[in-house]
Amino acid sequence: MPCRSAVRWPVLLAWGLALAGPPACAQAGLGAQAGPATVAASRADAGGPAPSGDAAAPERQLLVMLRLPPPHYRPDAGYGGRYLDDGGRGARHRIAEELARLHGLKLVSDWPMPTLGVDCYLLEAPAGGDPARLAERLSHDPRVEWAQPVAIYSGMDGAAPTLYPMQPSARYWHVAVLHRAATGRDVSVAVVDSGIDGHHPDLDGQLASTENFVDGSSYLPEAHGTAVAGIIAARGGRQGILGVAPGARLMGLRACWQQGGQGARCSSFTLGKALNYAILHEARIINLSLSGPPDRLLDRLLDAALARGISVVGAIDPQGPARAFPVSHPGVIAVAQQGRGGPLAALPPTLGGAVLAPGQDVPASLAGGGWRFVSGNSYAAAHVTGMLALLAELRPGANGAQLERLLVPGRGPNAATIDACATIANTTGACTCSCASAVTLRSSRQP
Repeated sequence: MPCRSAVRWPVLLAWGLALAGPPACAQAGLGAQAGPATVAASRADAGGPAPSGDAAAPERQLLVMLRLPPPHYRPDAGYGGRYLDDGGRGARHRIAEELARLHGLKLVSDWPMPTLGVDCYLLEAPAGGDPARLAERLSHDPRVEWAQPVAIYSGMDGAAPTLYPMQPSARYWHVAVLHRAATGRDVSVAVVDSGIDGHHPDLDGQLASTENFVDGSSYLPEAHGTAVAGIIAARGGRQGILGVAPGARLMGLRACWQQGGQGARCSSFTLGKALNYAILHEARIINLSLSGPPDRLLDRLLDAALARGISVVGAIDPQGPARAFPVSHPGVIAVAQQGRGGPLAALPPTLGGAVLAPGQDVPASLAGGGWRFVSGNSYAAAHVTGMLALLAELRPGANGAQLERLLVPGRGPNAATIDACATIANTTGACTCSCASAVTLRSSRQP
């Protein structure tokens, strides 16, 4: 794969992200430590035992206080933190059970409150029950000191950190603003890659379909495919990353397999099966963040895809021939990453004709949860695929070549880079995030 993964912890710490343990404990990613509520929810989703006690259904629970006898009548007046064992405890428990039975409640738990002179009993109403009304009724029982619904509180942590400000697509492309015009809604994008983690919070609900074309192995969530998919279509939210086209519908076509530290590998057979599937199922855009030797089968399939108006995006291999597959194929959009500090001043001669997109130090979704920083042309290609999905929503009748022509290059020495704001402004005819770009384009086209 033409990519380089690089975890840059000093950058994360500079942005003030709290990490749950050392990097090794987070699989070289940004660890997100779940609180107790999150853990309970995940266990329930996995089919494990439902939470019990006071975490089960607090919205249906109420507290009932029963009076303790005066201290001089209690043999345990010197209470030191243990549960009281005075002679009336059993009687009070029987009273709580009777109250629960009379009012159709379930006795869940209890705890002594000697500071207040009461035992506190936790009761639960049935589904549809009104804890406030039941508490009011119980308060009129002479045996009850008072009753009240259980109140719910939230810890005053800061909001979960979003990685959006750290994304190059935020700095250079202003994608959150571009989404006022388009999100890639319902555009079908085939990600031909290793497996995608559809349970990652960035990608939950973003996979329209998944298919495995690697014999002898089931569909697996893997690093490269998950990172590429997140850059294209991550949902965004209170935490995580925001994809270039979060409205797109992804086909997760596993034609590559992960090989430990050696990255992902594919074959012309697995890639051929995946490309055939993408064509038959009418993908609008195919992302190929990979490279290798020319191949007759794959060339024929790309011819078929391009003839049907499908956009095909490929990543240039910086270590291989200037025009390795798939960017060696006419009609495939060849993508390389722009420079670390912004757009490159000029393309190396071997990359002539390519477009540049963000691809260095990109926060990306990590298979199994969390995030990591990645760099490489694979991830630059994913940005271009997302941009084409935005354009495909705005111009639903355009074919792949027409969508490519809508990409507006930068001006001057940055002519190889994509000016995202100008691209959307030019397509919609309205200013989105860079009015100057839109004005310049309109002025340049006037006779």
